[in-house]
Amino acid sequence: MGSGHEQVVFCSDRASGLRAVIAIHSTALGPALGGTRFFPYASEQDAVTDALALSRAMAYKNSLAGLDLGGGKGVIIGDPRTDKTEQLLRAYGRFVESLGGRYLSACDVGTTNADLDVVARETRFAHGRSLVNGGCGDSSVLTAFGVFQGMRAAAQHRWGSPTLRGRTVAVAGVGKVGSWLVDRLVDDGASVVVTDVDPGAVTRVRERHPGVAVAPDTAALVRTPHDVYAPCALGGALDDETVAVLPAEIVCGGANNQLAHAGTAELLQRRGVLYAPDYLVNAGGVIQVEDERHGFDFARAQARATTIFDATLRVLTAAAERDESPAVAADRLAEDRIAQVGRLATIRLPR
Repeated sequence: MGSGHEQVVFCSDRASGLRAVIAIHSTALGPALGGTRFFPYASEQDAVTDALALSRAMAYKNSLAGLDLGGGKGVIIGDPRTDKTEQLLRAYGRFVESLGGRYLSACDVGTTNADLDVVARETRFAHGRSLVNGGCGDSSVLTAFGVFQGMRAAAQHRWGSPTLRGRTVAVAGVGKVGSWLVDRLVDDGASVVVTDVDPGAVTRVRERHPGVAVAPDTAALVRTPHDVYAPCALGGALDDETVAVLPAEIVCGGANNQLAHAGTAELLQRRGVLYAPDYLVNAGGVIQVEDERHGFDFARAQARATTIFDATLRVLTAAAERDESPAVAADRLAEDRIAQVGRLATIRLPR
C-alpha cells in the first residue's frame, strides 16, 4: 500500500446495505480515535483514499494535542439522507467491535451524536454520544474554542498580542463550528465578515451579531480586505487561485484538509501568510470526545482545549526557527512524539 497505515478493514453487510472502510494509521500512542464519515463516494477507491488521508490527519492531530491516542477513520459509503438505517448503523457497530478497541469511532460528516448512540448498542468503542446517553454531545463548541485559541496564538506570533481586537476576520462557512467561532471573535472585539452557501446560517449569525458583514460568496470573501482568513467549511479551501488573491496575514480555520495540494503550504509561505495547520487548531472536538471516555466534564475538556494556544505557538516558533512552513513543522513535531512516546511500548511491563 505504501501509505504507512497499520490496518485497513473493508466492511460489508449485504442485508443492511453496509459498505464501509476503517483505516487505522497508527496505534503507537494508543487506540486509534477518529470519526465515522457517511458520504456518497463515487467509488470504493475514493472511499479508501479519503479514509487513508483522514486517518493520517487524525494520528497527527491526536499527537499534537498531547493525547494518548492514535489515529483512525471510518467511512460509510452511501447517502446519509436516504441510506442511513438502524440496521446499517448497528451492523457497522459490530465491525467496530470486532477490532477489539484498536479503533474508537466518533462523529464526522454525515453522522450525529444520535447515530453514535445506535452504533454503541453493538460496540463498547463508540464515542461522541448524546448527552442523554452520558456522552459529550455536540463537539463543535470546543472545536470552535480551539480554533479561537489557535488564532490568538497566531496573532501573538505575528503581531505580538494574543487578541483579534481591531482586526478583521473573514469566516468562510458559519455552520456549527463557524458560528461558534464568530461568537468568540465578536466577544474579543474583532470585526467579522462571513459567507455561507446556506442563507439560513448567515441569517442566524446576523440575528445574534447585527454588526457582522456578509460577502455574497467565498470568491468575494477572499478578496474582501481582512487580516485573518478562517476556512470553516469544506476541505481544499486553500487552492492556488485563493492563495494568490488572499489579503490575509494569517490563515486559521476549523475546516479539515484545507490545503488543496502538498505545495499550497509553500505558496502561503512565499506570500508571507502565516498558516496555522488545521489539524493542530481544530483539535478541540477530539479533546471533547476523548474526555467522554473518562466521564464527560465540559469544564475539564475546555481547560484541556486551552492548551491549543501553547501547541500552536510552539509549532509557529519551531517553523520560524527553521524557516519552514508551519505545516512542515507540525508534521515533524507530531511524528517526533509518535516515535518517541510510542517507543515506550517496547518496554515490557510485568503482568
